[in-house]
Amino acid sequence: MSTAINIYLCQLNFHVGNLNSNFDKIISAREKIKREGGDLCIFSELSITGYPPEDLVLRKTFIETVEKFVEKLTVISKDNGPGMIVGYPRLYDNKLMNSAAIIHNGKISIIDKFHLPNYGVFDEKRVFNSNRMPGPIVFKDIRIGLMICEDMWFSDVSESLQESGAQILIVINGSPFDQKKEDERLSVAVSRVVETNLPLIYVNQIGGQDELVFDGSSFALDSSAKLCLQSSSWREELNRLEITNNNDGLCELSSSIINKISVGLESKYNAMVLGLRDYVNKNKFKGVILGLSGGIDSALAVAIAVDALGKDRVRGIRMPSKYSSEGSLKDAKESANLLNIKIDTIRIEEINNSYLENLKELFIGFEKDTTEENIQSRIRGVILMAISNKFGEMLISTGNKSEISVGYTTIYGDMNGGFCALKDAYKTDVYNLAKWRNNNYNELLLGPSGMVVPENSITKEPSAELDFNQRDQDSLPDYKVLDEILIKIIEEEESLETIISMGHDIKLVHRVYKLLLNSEYKRRQSAPGVKLTARSFGKERRYPIVNAFLDDI
Repeated sequence: MSTAINIYLCQLNFHVGNLNSNFDKIISAREKIKREGGDLCIFSELSITGYPPEDLVLRKTFIETVEKFVEKLTVISKDNGPGMIVGYPRLYDNKLMNSAAIIHNGKISIIDKFHLPNYGVFDEKRVFNSNRMPGPIVFKDIRIGLMICEDMWFSDVSESLQESGAQILIVINGSPFDQKKEDERLSVAVSRVVETNLPLIYVNQIGGQDELVFDGSSFALDSSAKLCLQSSSWREELNRLEITNNNDGLCELSSSIINKISVGLESKYNAMVLGLRDYVNKNKFKGVILGLSGGIDSALAVAIAVDALGKDRVRGIRMPSKYSSEGSLKDAKESANLLNIKIDTIRIEEINNSYLENLKELFIGFEKDTTEENIQSRIRGVILMAISNKFGEMLISTGNKSEISVGYTTIYGDMNGGFCALKDAYKTDVYNLAKWRNNNYNELLLGPSGMVVPENSITKEPSAELDFNQRDQDSLPDYKVLDEILIKIIEEEESLETIISMGHDIKLVHRVYKLLLNSEYKRRQSAPGVKLTARSFGKERRYPIVNAFLDDI
């Protein structure tokens, strides 16, 4: 006789360290699923603590508190309601484990993560230990092969589970977004299904955590690797899936839920919006401020901020000097008008003159250079930080990855801020994202539909406007060329010789590489920003500041 159970993929936004909130989310979801007659709720990796908890797990009191919440869930499960799969850190034999548990009818069955990722943004081997290969867990006569995130990316765990009698694979995940992950996850999951002939359920969280952002996109594959359930990207969802355990021991999946997932530019834009939203809200900032120059970077950054937080929590500041063009002032004002946000204007000419006058005697005999230009940027940085301090609104910096790569940013000036909205977006991405946003809209966004980035900010030649008739291309190559070189060096770790052989000018490649190395000290002091690429600055790309290796220069 075949039996059927209703499983729910619980794709939720958990909050690192906020154990009460995470517990309440789990219970609230379970109550809803209980009312709908569900049998099992599947939550994501380390759902009780939020992911990634990093060194929080090294605090004894933290682990002790986590255990108390697991005990609470175990007691609650005695009500004959649906079982729960949750993730949490636990001490086992005096070793810290990244664990998953099936909790049902007052009983708990536990497995531990076998493969601990130790690359990119992950350093789980630093805090967790690996245990033995997990075996299947029986739930309502179905033998579940439970895996945790990285365990799916290797064939040994799923094959061991299949050989041990598992009838279905369930993977709980804390898989952060980057532009390559969208296809990779599904491809790896398909491989596991083909190898084992077992259906697979994949549950991922959503939400922002520091520089990481999680897109959800949970799914289920039947034993022929056909997609039979797809959760949305970037939103919380509880999606139902029916599993039938047939007389022949095979499990069949049944669902009609195939929701839309975002791809390409929409995914990048949504990632920046949700990452900023959660950074601000989870850290309990009132809102944000940023300098509006009229350029493309600040125009896109302020659009992202409004889409993340709404117009009433975003404030723009214009800070013109004698080098600021009238067109740029109008463009900044248009940005504010398109988004319907408050904008203030503080002129810095007198302040700048005061600085120069006080430094005049000390600078005798020295020609004017970038020192004087940077003073303006640092004046703006001080003004913005003063407003941030006074009103309790977090300052957003607006540098993009291309500029941050080569040091075309002023430390203690335009780099000031608690969060960098465009940190992992190359300049060419910035233009493409601005054009995309002007022509697209979705339910994640809180700003207005239609044009939000002034057309002139997109089409005019970029300039820092720290001197008369200044253009970015006076100091940098065309951004298309610059980005091609940077992507090869940063994302692909290509040698300079290979990049030159692709047709790029030898002197330019050497110059860009030197600028990249010489700017490492600045990047170490920069604000966090949402990870979009496979090699974001910060946790993922950690080069020494003191570094004498110059490749083949």
